[in-house]
Amino acid sequence: MTGSQSVSPKVAIVGTGAIGRGWATLCVSAGWEAQLLDSDTRAADQAAGEIERRAHALVALGRAPAKTVEAGLKRLKLGRSLLQACGDADWVVESVPEDLHAKQRVFENVGQVVRPGTIITSSSSGLPITEIAAHARDQTCCLVAHPLNPPELIPLVEVVPGKFTAAPAVEAVREWLRALGRIPIVLKREVPGNAVGRIAAAVWREAIDLVLAGVMDVDDIDRAVSLGPGLGWAAAGPHLTYHLGAGDGGVKTFLEQLLAHFEAWWGSLAQWTKLEPEQVQALTGQIERAYGANLDSLREARDRRLATILQALERARKSGGSAGPA
Repeated sequence: MTGSQSVSPKVAIVGTGAIGRGWATLCVSAGWEAQLLDSDTRAADQAAGEIERRAHALVALGRAPAKTVEAGLKRLKLGRSLLQACGDADWVVESVPEDLHAKQRVFENVGQVVRPGTIITSSSSGLPITEIAAHARDQTCCLVAHPLNPPELIPLVEVVPGKFTAAPAVEAVREWLRALGRIPIVLKREVPGNAVGRIAAAVWREAIDLVLAGVMDVDDIDRAVSLGPGLGWAAAGPHLTYHLGAGDGGVKTFLEQLLAHFEAWWGSLAQWTKLEPEQVQALTGQIERAYGANLDSLREARDRRLATILQALERARKSGGSAGPA
C-alpha cells in the first residue's frame, strides 16, 4: 500500500460539497498537499473560497496554527481532470452526494487512473463499501472513512472496511486520520448507516416524535439532548455513563435496578419508519420558527461551542483523565 509509507500523503478530494470542503479544510490545517475535483467546475471554484474561510476560522478558534494553514492553502489545488487530480495521489477521498450509483461511478473511474496501491475512501454515512466499490479495479484498497459534520471540528471518523478490504489499507487510513488530529473508530462489519448514523437516527426519531406529539418544543428538546445525555455522553459515552450510574456496583447493579424501567420505555418509544409529507411540513415549520433563517450565525455559534468543548476535553485528557472514551 502506498499509504503506509507516509503520514502526509498527497490527497485528492472528489466532490466539493460540505463534506468534501471539510476534508479539504482538514488537509489545509495540516499543511498537506490536496487537489479538489468536481464535475461542476463552478462548485469547485466556489469551494476554494469557502475552504479558505473555514481554515482561517480554525485558526481563530485555536484549532490550527496560522503558519501551517497558510502553507496548506498554498498547496491546495483545483484539479481539472480525474487524471490530473488523482493520478499521483496516495489517498483519494470520494465525497460526492449519498447516491450509490454516483459513488460506484467515481470508484470505477478513479480506479482507472490511480497508481497501484492508491487508497480510495468513501465519505458515505451509511452505504456499504462492498457495494460502493463493486466495480473498482482493486477492492482491497477501498474502504469507508466517514467524518461527522463539520469534519474539521468533530474529531470522530468511522472507518468501515468491506469484504475485500486489506488490513494494511485500514491501518494506513487510521494513521493518516490520526495525523490529521482525528479519532478513528473501526467497525468490525458493515451495517446500514454505520454506527453513528444508526445512533443518531434512533435519537432523532424519538426527538421528532416528542415534537410532533406536542410533548416539547423544538428548542427545548434540543436542550434536553445537548445539556442532558449529550453532555454526559461527550464525557463518557452511554455504556460508561450507565456503568458509573449506580455507585460502586457498576453496570450490573444499574441493570438490576433500572433495566425493567428501560424495557418499559423501549416498549413505548416511536416505531415509525417514515414521515408523511404533512409531518415533514410541520417539523420543518417548527424548526424554522425556533431558530430562524440566519444559518451562518447559527453555524458560527455552534462551531464556537464545539471548539470550546473540544478544548475542555483535550485539557482533561492531558491532565490524566483519559480512562474513558472521551
